[in-house]
Amino acid sequence: MQTEVIVAGFGGQGVLFIGKLLSYAAMDEGKDVTWIPSYGPEMRGGTANCTVVVSDEEIGSPFVKSPKAVIAMNLPSLDKYEPLLAPGGYLVVNSSMVDREVQRKDLHVIMIPANDIAEEIGNQRSANMVLLGGLLANMPILSIEALKKALDGHAPERQKKFLAMNKEALERGANHKVSTPEKN
Repeated sequence: MQTEVIVAGFGGQGVLFIGKLLSYAAMDEGKDVTWIPSYGPEMRGGTANCTVVVSDEEIGSPFVKSPKAVIAMNLPSLDKYEPLLAPGGYLVVNSSMVDREVQRKDLHVIMIPANDIAEEIGNQRSANMVLLGGLLANMPILSIEALKKALDGHAPERQKKFLAMNKEALERGANHKVSTPEKN
């Protein structure tokens, strides 16, 4: 099985980090993976996204036109990627930064107030982990435990002090359940 995920938001929101973490976790689980980052020259505050493809077999192309999942960390990302999602795909939205409803009715939607949850945990920068936890709890790509293991094994040394908060953020995001798409 092959799953394509796009993670998008502003630079500084940890978009590339959670894409890379998902990739490491998939590799650790014996999956084939591609990770392609994309960001503007301004980095922090500019746009950033990455594409992750996870597969049980060799990946033919790392480029994705209609992903099966999108994590939209802000409104511009939702506006850009909602139309591109494959029908029946999973859309995880940071409702702390998005002030509109999802327009498409053929998607599995997970609305999570990620910034609010991250503040409750004590680290505003863990909103990305909250959203990743929401995706993994609702779409069978990898387990939350595989992500926690990847955090332990691949987090940069300077980030190790945030491991417990990031793991809690994954769990808190995993508590959010998907709304089922409407049938035509």
